[in-house]
Formats: sequence, C-alpha cells, structure tokens
Amino acid sequence: MTDAAPLECVLGFIRTVEAGGGPDELRPYLADDFTLVEWPHALAKSGSTRNLDEALEGAGNSKDIVANQRFDIVRTTCQGNRVVLEINWSAIILLDLPHWDAGETIRARTTAVFEVRNGRIVSQDSYDCYYTE
Repeated sequence: MTDAAPLECVLGFIRTVEAGGGPDELRPYLADDFTLVEWPHALAKSGSTRNLDEALEGAGNSKDIVANQRFDIVRTTCQGNRVVLEINWSAIILLDLPHWDAGETIRARTTAVFEVRNGRIVSQDSYDCYYTE
C-alpha cells in the first residue's frame, strides 16, 4: 500500500469492506497506529474509539451482524493526506437490533474522514446518521 495515493488507498479499503473483506484483507490498508473513532449515533449513543486490533476484531465480527454491505459514494474531498467521503450505506441486518429486525435493510448517510500516511490509513472518524423509520 505504500505507493497508493490517499484517495486510492481509502477507496481500496472501502471496496474491500464492501466485498466482505475480513481482518487479513483489511490489514494492508491500515497503519500500525490506526485509530477508528465512531461519533455517537443510534446504535452507539456514546460513540467509540478503537485501535488497530479492536477495529480488525470488529471487522471479523461484522459477518455475524451484516451482509451485502453497499457503499454508494456521493462525494469525495481530498486535501493533502486527508480524504473525506460522503456515503449512502446499506446492509442486510442479520440479527435483531434496536430499530431493525433480522433480515431488514439498514441504511445510513455517513461521512468518514480519513488520514493517510505513507499509503496507509492512520485514522478514520465516522459520522453515521441512521434512518430508523
């Protein structure tokens, strides 16, 4: 990944998640000091902060929670090593959650801000707005 431009790196990461990539497939996109911040939303009222290992563990567990993830990128903005994506996201939920039953399609409008260093993602801040009705 060290030769990838920031936007190429981030889009490769997103497409790998969309294809169902797990920890082994996602790891090459992420720096050793990667941090994921999920700001408060309908499913995590306090938000969360995860390091690399925690984020990869979550990626491994996601196959038990969602299927058929789709990331429709509405807009990209790049400035230096920062990449901002505005995304319409959807997936089939595999278990009952607040606001959704297993088998339903869950949807969100999300903005994700990535910092890239040496062709790897150092941080991701996600701002997720779930459609609950």
